[in-house]
Amino acid sequence: MTRKELDAAGIHDPALRSAYQRCRTLNARHGRTYFLATRLLSPPQRPAVHALYGFARWLDDIVDEPAADATTATTAAELDAVEQRFFSALAAGHSDDPLLASVVDTSARYAIADRHFRAFFRSMRMDLTVTDYPRRSALDDYVHGSAEVIGLQMLPVLGTVTGRDEAAPHAATLGKAFQLTNFLRDVAEDLARDRVYLPADELAAFGVDRDRLGWCAEHGVADRRVRDALAAQIAVTRTLYEQARPGIPMLHPVSRACVATAFRLYAEILDRIERAGYNVFGHRAAVPRPRRLVVAAGALGRAQWLQLRNPAPTPPVVA
Repeated sequence: MTRKELDAAGIHDPALRSAYQRCRTLNARHGRTYFLATRLLSPPQRPAVHALYGFARWLDDIVDEPAADATTATTAAELDAVEQRFFSALAAGHSDDPLLASVVDTSARYAIADRHFRAFFRSMRMDLTVTDYPRRSALDDYVHGSAEVIGLQMLPVLGTVTGRDEAAPHAATLGKAFQLTNFLRDVAEDLARDRVYLPADELAAFGVDRDRLGWCAEHGVADRRVRDALAAQIAVTRTLYEQARPGIPMLHPVSRACVATAFRLYAEILDRIERAGYNVFGHRAAVPRPRRLVVAAGALGRAQWLQLRNPAPTPPVVA
C-alpha cells in the first residue's frame, strides 16, 4: 500500500500499516477487477476497502483451500477460532493479530455493523457442508452472507448523498449480482469442489442436473440443455444489475467511478459467457486486461476531477 494512502487515511502505527499492506497485496493478487476499480477511489478510502477484501479472502481461503490433511471438522474448528478472536477484537476495538488488525480498525473507523460479519461467517460455514441449493430461496440465504453483506460493509466507506438506508438495498443487490456472475463463470471450478451454486429446480426446468453439469465439465463442452439453463440464469443476474444501478448516483461523488467501473466490468463477464456459447467448461470467462484498463482509464479522469472538487467521505466514527 502506498505511503500516501496510509497517511491520507490517518494510519500511522507501523504494525497497523503492515497489516493494511498485507490486505492490499491480497487484493492486487487475487481481485484483479476489484483492485483496479479500487484505484478510482480517493486515497483515504482505499486502505479500508483493501482491509475488507483481505479479510473476506482469508476466510474464503480457509474454506476453499484447506491444508492437505484438513477435515471438515478441523476446518470448522479453525473457522470457529477465527470468529471468536475476531469478535473479541471487535469488542475491544483493536487487535494485535496481523491478520485481524486492519479489518478491526476499519470496522471501528466506519462503524460497520457486527451483524454483517456474523452473516459472512455463517455463509462460510455453510460451504463446509452444503453442496447444492434446491431452490432460489436457499441460494439467496447463502448469498446474503457471502456477498450482499460485502456491499453493506462497503457502504460506509463509499459514503452516500442519501440516507444510508435508502442506498443499502442497492448496495446489497450489486454484491449479489457480482456473486452470481462469479457462480456462472466458475461452474466447472465449483464442481471440482463438489459444489453447485445454481438453483437445482431452475436447472431441472431445462433438464439439467449435477450429473449433466459433470458430463459437460468432463468433456469441456456445454450441451443445448445446459446452454439454455445458463441463459436463463444470466437473465436473472442481469435483472439484479438493473435493480442495483440506481444506487450508484446515491453514492458520494468520489465513489461513483469506482463502483460504476466494477459494475461495467463484472457485467461484461456475462457478455463473454454468451459469446463463448455458454461454454463455462472449456475456459474461464474473463474480461481481458487491456479491456479492463481501457474501461478504468475512461473513468480515471472524471474520478480525479471529482476528488479535487469533493473531500473523501468522513468516517462516521474515528477509532
